[in-house]
Amino acid sequence: MSETKLPLDDAQHADSARALADVLERVSARTFRDELIDAGLLIPTGVDGLYGRSEVFESVVEGINQLVTRMGADQNAEVMRFPPAMNRADFEDSEYLKSFPNLAGTVHSFCGGDREHHRLLKCLEDGEDWMGDQKPTRVVLTPAACYPCYPVVAKRGPLPAEGRTVDVYSYCFRHEPSLDPARMQMFRMREYVRMGTPAQIVAFRQMWIERGKQLVETLALPHWIDLANDPFFGRGGKIVADSQRAQELKFELLIPIESEEKPTACLSFNYHMDHFGEIWKFRTEDGEIAHTGCVGFGMERTTLAMFRHHGLDVAQWPASVREALWGAR
Repeated sequence: MSETKLPLDDAQHADSARALADVLERVSARTFRDELIDAGLLIPTGVDGLYGRSEVFESVVEGINQLVTRMGADQNAEVMRFPPAMNRADFEDSEYLKSFPNLAGTVHSFCGGDREHHRLLKCLEDGEDWMGDQKPTRVVLTPAACYPCYPVVAKRGPLPAEGRTVDVYSYCFRHEPSLDPARMQMFRMREYVRMGTPAQIVAFRQMWIERGKQLVETLALPHWIDLANDPFFGRGGKIVADSQRAQELKFELLIPIESEEKPTACLSFNYHMDHFGEIWKFRTEDGEIAHTGCVGFGMERTTLAMFRHHGLDVAQWPASVREALWGAR
């Protein structure tokens, strides 16, 4: 007796289409990643989203970094450079764990004595879990380059009348293993962080939206700006994300890397309102809680966009792009 096949309803069709799209995206991401690895631009480590970078790759990153510096030369920004780890207490105060617990990375270390050390060695020898005596340290991995600067500035007292701008650049970590090379677990973020009144932050963000478009146009990359939201966690995450979009707090500059259908956010333009000002109690000159915002440049993502759209051989890139990155050679 032949089996009767029931027609798929609309929901089943949609689920099937999404599943197929996910498979195609993974194939596309794997293909581009493999091309980058075969060309020696990325160096695999055996962990998805964790790569070494070649000299050529780093030269592009540094060229983009210098282009950002030139574009922000008029910002009178205070340069702060932090390691890719931050004070765990400041991290807890930031409320990152309320919104993104799944992305956070903590640093643990061995805290036992001789007996525990012998047990650790025995576990290693037997191929068993050796993490039992690892304890949390006072540091966590930095989730965003701007996070360490807020408590530092807050301790200085009220902001000057013109507010303050900070230039930060750091490796960041997010536990998000993926075959997509544009979704790395360890990546660099360059930011200009603005602190001051709401009007100062809004004007800063609008200025950098225009400058961000100018930067990627100089690099001859296809792009567009779109309203966005952060990937908030849990049942309440959609409500927070919808609120963020409704208030137009976050915009992203998108460039196709993995696919045309799902472009990648390479720059972001964010208005945090008084979130960090309230947490660390830093104020404007007139005593009001300070507002903050930032423009973030995804250094690896923008570099990957260059290789995606201009090819894997930098010697063949357009002359104007090479000039913008490295000057006359």
